[in-house]
Amino acid sequence: MLRNLPLDDAILTNVILAAIWHFITFLLCTSINTGFFDASKKIYQPRTWENDGKIYNDVLKINRWKDLLPQHIGKDGFSKSHLTDVSVDYLDEFIMETCRGEWNHSMNCLFAVVLFAVNGFLMAVVLSLLLLVGNLPFVIIQRYNRFRLQKLRRMIIRRSEKMRNKETSGVAV
Repeated sequence: MLRNLPLDDAILTNVILAAIWHFITFLLCTSINTGFFDASKKIYQPRTWENDGKIYNDVLKINRWKDLLPQHIGKDGFSKSHLTDVSVDYLDEFIMETCRGEWNHSMNCLFAVVLFAVNGFLMAVVLSLLLLVGNLPFVIIQRYNRFRLQKLRRMIIRRSEKMRNKETSGVAV
């Protein structure tokens, strides 16, 4: 399809198609029911190779680069720079938002299929690499943050249960 266009026109057309794809993905992401982004769904579950999130620190050195990337914070959204609350409800919502962000960037990566369908092989490879470089770091950050938030959530629940057990057993807190 785009194989026969001059290089400038092919690049411009690919950029326009990518912008449309990303815009539609974003609209879907913000309009889909939040239940779709349930962290208990298999797609969002930890993988064995992630080693409880340790791969992100040990291998990818995420703490060195994650804060250098921009973030989108929607209306009433969550900032990756700090927590504003540590309640279980707040953490549940934040965890859901990491699923939403992961889904959005993962769907953007699927645009590579379109790139291979409409471009010559070399152009598709180059543009797909750019596409992946522009989206995979955000997928990684979302998964990394979810591991950390879920660990914090479990810790808060354990503390709350300990406090409740002490109160019901008559021990002064």
